[in-house]
Amino acid sequence: MASQSIAILDFGSQLTKVIARRIRECQVHSRIYPFDVSLETLRADGVVGIILSGGPSSVKSAGSPRPDPAIFSMGIPVLGICYGVQLMGEMLGGQVASSKHREYGHGTLSFRAHRSPLLHGLKSPLRVWNSHGDKVIRLPKGFKAVASTENSDNAVVEDAKRRFYGIQFHPEVAHSERGIEYLRNFLFRICRCKPNWVMDDYVATAVKEIRDKVGKSHVILGLSGGVDSSVAAVLIQKAIGKQLTCVFVDNGLLRLGERAQVEKMFRGKFKLDLRVVDASKIFLKKLKGVTDPEQKRKIIGREFVQVFNRSVKTLARKGKVEFLAQGTLYPDVIESVSPTGGPAVTIKSHHNVGGLPKNMKLKLLEPLRELFKDEVRALGQALGLPREMVWRHPFPGPGLAVRICGEITPDRLDVLRRADDIFINELRISGNYDKVWQAFAVFLPVRSVGVMGDGRTYDNVCALRAVTSSDAMTADWARLPYDVLQRASTRIINEVKGINRVVYDISSKPPATIEWE
Repeated sequence: MASQSIAILDFGSQLTKVIARRIRECQVHSRIYPFDVSLETLRADGVVGIILSGGPSSVKSAGSPRPDPAIFSMGIPVLGICYGVQLMGEMLGGQVASSKHREYGHGTLSFRAHRSPLLHGLKSPLRVWNSHGDKVIRLPKGFKAVASTENSDNAVVEDAKRRFYGIQFHPEVAHSERGIEYLRNFLFRICRCKPNWVMDDYVATAVKEIRDKVGKSHVILGLSGGVDSSVAAVLIQKAIGKQLTCVFVDNGLLRLGERAQVEKMFRGKFKLDLRVVDASKIFLKKLKGVTDPEQKRKIIGREFVQVFNRSVKTLARKGKVEFLAQGTLYPDVIESVSPTGGPAVTIKSHHNVGGLPKNMKLKLLEPLRELFKDEVRALGQALGLPREMVWRHPFPGPGLAVRICGEITPDRLDVLRRADDIFINELRISGNYDKVWQAFAVFLPVRSVGVMGDGRTYDNVCALRAVTSSDAMTADWARLPYDVLQRASTRIINEVKGINRVVYDISSKPPATIEWE
């Protein structure tokens, strides 16, 4: 356990773990707790500051989530963000009301004459990102307003004597100009933290937690060869050694040459207990005729579990298998479920999120569930994984199934594999592979007329997709050099039979998702 830690009390915001991520970027240990966490737990964990997250509730609503009031008597700094500042205002004797003009999107923050340590080094006006319908209209005793927006006189408030601070907007998101500075000021000027938490600390903590959770049981992990499952495998092996068995499922939806690469890397270099299951015929049979992307994901997830059930039985002779390990990351979780189990819109199903069916009598082990992709890469480097593996682009669990729009067939898979391989090779050759977050080809079941040689063609369209991002929560289309796109397009049309037209996707997330399906 870290000697100093920032506690983030979760009130259901989908941005709660973004706050945790920003704090870790400042090299300070952070941990997310349920909103009603006990004081005993906070004290035992070495908490030196508390952040109250945002959330979808209104403090005016009956049954809205509230922390133990005693957190305000611990003698440590508290920062409320959005719902958190409204909660603080209400619980400490102020007044909160619904705003006549709700603030969603950008606003302009203006500082008052009094300067707060929370605003150190900043100059107004600053653009900030709002997302609230309520606001504090009367401050509790001891508080004063230090900044305002167009629609709120109390956009930043403080009780300097008790070290209580509140921010009506969201400093944790990239849309808030210099947002990280508010958090840095809270950490270093108010909580007096030291920037001494590094990924090696996370490794030590994760290894201990895995050992404590698993005990002497056996763990089975689905290894795909991607960044997430690879890092999870090496981390778990570091914790429990031979108690881990990895199963690589060839579902017929893999990239070109992927199965051979995985076997060479993990059996050869890492000496893992790796079992390869060729289930490609089963998956493709189940997916025959299926065109709906959500149905594809569910079928693949269900078949994946069944394959694992069979694999578990074959491992029975090694001892009791109690855990299924997965490389689930936080962006997977946030797109699938609400962090606190409340109402949330499902963007898309992830086959490794949401628990296991009752007939699979295994517990879940998800050591990366609290991390974003760039943090997983840093973890991989700390564990000694080769750079080409750590910095490999993300690949979806359902594989090429969600990169073929429409029905999945062996011929379409073959076409897509070769087109995707050409695109990735051109990015590597040109030095652009490491400059983008993710790049891939998509097979479109749209046929267009073309001319090749002296003949007319009527073939399929291939879309190329490349995005820049830091955490996959948001993404922008990559401005790749025209000559790189031209070479990729020319090679795909010339070398891949079945494609006569290549297009480039210039959609950002939001409104689009990174993957097409």
